[in-house]
Amino acid sequence: MSRLPAPLNKLPLPIIGSPLFIISNPKLVIEQCKAGVVGSMPALNARPAEQLEEWLIEITEALAAWNKANPDKPAAPFAINQIVHKSNDRLEHDMALCVKYKVPIIITSLGAREDINAAAHSYGGVVLHDVINNKFARKAIEKGADGLIVVAAGAGGHAGVKSPFALIQEIRQWFDGPIALSGSISTGGAVLAAQAMGADFAYIGSAFIATDEARAADAYKQAIVDGSSDDIVYSNLFTGVHGNYLAPSIRAAGMDPENLPESDPSKMNFGAEKPKAWKEIWGCGQGIGSVNKVQSAAAFVAQLKREYQEARQRLAL
Repeated sequence: MSRLPAPLNKLPLPIIGSPLFIISNPKLVIEQCKAGVVGSMPALNARPAEQLEEWLIEITEALAAWNKANPDKPAAPFAINQIVHKSNDRLEHDMALCVKYKVPIIITSLGAREDINAAAHSYGGVVLHDVINNKFARKAIEKGADGLIVVAAGAGGHAGVKSPFALIQEIRQWFDGPIALSGSISTGGAVLAAQAMGADFAYIGSAFIATDEARAADAYKQAIVDGSSDDIVYSNLFTGVHGNYLAPSIRAAGMDPENLPESDPSKMNFGAEKPKAWKEIWGCGQGIGSVNKVQSAAAFVAQLKREYQEARQRLAL
């Protein structure tokens, strides 16, 4: 395992909850952190932009109160995801607020910028950049990212197509810093497997959609419970970047999930104040087959912890 910088070196569980577009909110982030995993959300989920400051105050105050009341069980740190793409006209505004409130972890996506990394480092923040291949990983570290989120095949949202084995072994040949692995992880056994292949953390997103605190429609949550990897469609139609989506939501929108057209990447527009019309198209990874109920975030993390310990015991670790 790599040497981990603070605050990543004191996590009770080696898990980072991934930022879920539209779905993540302060309530979910707070409960994830209190349960012992890194909670995160996209800055762009706060709409209008002024709401982000309110949310950062809510999260920081809630976690400070928890830590004061539970000194023997401190909360995990939280993270804010920044979309580093030219279409995001809120980036500088949102990053200034992250600096003001000293957000412990910044997760950057769709581009790597030295100035964003420097802003986080100015107060001691850690930057994790998500990548889908070895080439992008090198660029991210060269531009000052502290660690990587390796997005392998099967991940929800903007997923890659590479095997996690291929990605991790290639990156570990030259990088010994923090790595979180994303891609179909929804059990404690899979968390341990991610560590076994060389990652420091598991990056879990889709399974957290089916939690009480997630800001998702009940039908979306139930689709996670009812679905499996057979229900996942890989397409770039909806945002201009390839990602994984639930087929039932595509059918509900009047389209054939098996015959979707290609889209132009220039159509990406993450900075728009209103969510795109495709908000009813539900993003989701291939790991949902093991999700069999909607429950609280705390209950789900407790389940992951039990499964993680059981996996270690099976391997006599």
